Amino acid sequence: MMRSWNPAYPPKDAIPWCREAKPFCTSVKVIGISAACLVGFFVLYSAMENKPFYGQRTSDSGPWRKDVDFDDIIRRTREMGEYFAQPVQEPKDKLLGGLLPEGLDVNSCVSRYQSALYRKEQKHQPSSYLVSRLRKYEALHKQCGPFTESYNRSLEYLKSGSHSQYTNSTGCKYVIWTHPIHGLGNRILSLASAFLYALLTNRVLLVDPESEVPDLFCEPFEVSWLLPSDFPLIGNFSGFDKNSPQSFGTLLKNISRGSSNSSSLPPYIYLHLLHDYDDDNKRFFCNQDQPVVQNVTWLIAKSNVYFAPALFSVSTFQQEISSLFPDLGTVFHHLGRYLFHPTNFVWGLITTYYDTNLARADERIGIQIRVFEKDPELKLLDQIMACAAKENLLPLVNGTEPVASQSGKLKTKAVLIASLEYGYFKAMRSMYWKHSTVTGEVIEVHQPSHEKHQYNEKKMHNIKAWAEMYLLSLTDNLVTSADSTFGYVAHSLGGLKPWILYKPENHVAPDPPCRRAVSKEPCMHAPPYYDCVTKQWTGPGAKLDPHVQHCDDKWYGIKFIDREENL
Repeated sequence: MMRSWNPAYPPKDAIPWCREAKPFCTSVKVIGISAACLVGFFVLYSAMENKPFYGQRTSDSGPWRKDVDFDDIIRRTREMGEYFAQPVQEPKDKLLGGLLPEGLDVNSCVSRYQSALYRKEQKHQPSSYLVSRLRKYEALHKQCGPFTESYNRSLEYLKSGSHSQYTNSTGCKYVIWTHPIHGLGNRILSLASAFLYALLTNRVLLVDPESEVPDLFCEPFEVSWLLPSDFPLIGNFSGFDKNSPQSFGTLLKNISRGSSNSSSLPPYIYLHLLHDYDDDNKRFFCNQDQPVVQNVTWLIAKSNVYFAPALFSVSTFQQEISSLFPDLGTVFHHLGRYLFHPTNFVWGLITTYYDTNLARADERIGIQIRVFEKDPELKLLDQIMACAAKENLLPLVNGTEPVASQSGKLKTKAVLIASLEYGYFKAMRSMYWKHSTVTGEVIEVHQPSHEKHQYNEKKMHNIKAWAEMYLLSLTDNLVTSADSTFGYVAHSLGGLKPWILYKPENHVAPDPPCRRAVSKEPCMHAPPYYDCVTKQWTGPGAKLDPHVQHCDDKWYGIKFIDREENL
């Protein structure tokens, strides 16, 4: 499924070979010919640099070929210039069972309707109720989104400090998502949670434009979801914390003291939903306290956790969530596929890498490695291989027998490693290169990038991270590290139940090395654990709803789980 793509770099007239052969470039735009031309270009490029082309085995002592990583793709595509052709193949279910709306511009976001080409047939279809609610939300967003008449009028009320006339005059309410400096996985999970809250409360979701969202994700709606940069409070977002006078917790304390009342609420409230929230801010998840924010025009939510499971503790939300998601183990799976479509630049990285390194394999195994402690001896690799062998994901090798040429068609497995470290990839690739497998399978090992350190605020770092999450979601089976939101996004987006690598205790590898997750859902790392009746902290020992249970990899976390998962 080779496709050329738009790297959003040089314009077409900056491509030397196009300036010299304009008729040829025009003909390249024909669907089908474009793919052949791109293949031809890579063959030519490989020949010029004396490099192997797409899986060609080399005669040197290296692996099957020089692994084409993200940096290679970016460099070569910049040299090719800007170009993007329509796919040759039309997806059978480009709307993902009705999850996606029809009619949005294809060229500005190719991944939206092309992603189905890269995924297996989906087992989990969205409910008809979820589909209908998403269409209603899209209409609301179109009516109330940025620069609409309703938005502009609502903005005037905010600037004036007025609240009393708002709900009767526009009918629009908003939740603005912003984020602290945390990893991309945390941001994606919290943004999906904010959208679920918007869906439950008939609010319009707007996104902090300084969040790098425009570089990573397409616009999911007809009207932009980006908060305009001239929004009056945008400069205050970073300063908001749990003790801010504008916070929900502070407002509740003032109401209890009699210094404020629910009939004279401010035009906006700050929701502090981070891992360090105190008991007063946790009351956001109390049914009796939700009416306080119900008629407030603007809510500004800052979060670094997947707080969707905690919304289920609000009794007025339970039935709606259950209707939207009859299988609660698919909440993020559906919301993620609806909201998070890679931009054309990111989609180019994903598809080019997939087509080059993974497409030909009979099976794709994803391994996501998050190292929380230094591991100079690569002991974690032993745990990974023990897990892969025990669960029949990867074969063992013949320790003394080198790779021998074999005739006939051999089953090929492609291993995709996502890690900041390079050593695990290098060791695994060398092992499968030097030794034959006991099953006779051919194992190819790939790693798109190895950044060494996490750079949460660097654009290209986050672009690579998002591309790797998406690539992992396209694998057939997935092994992930415990406590990693990066891994949560990957397996939930793909609708996969991963094998989780548990953390060693006292430097002793766990036995068994991994366990299969009980559901496809991400874990909420910092649940409220607050009794809304007694107004006291309860702790992880509190009784949970049957549809929510403690996480596999974090004993005090919680996650959605469908009843059928435990049958």
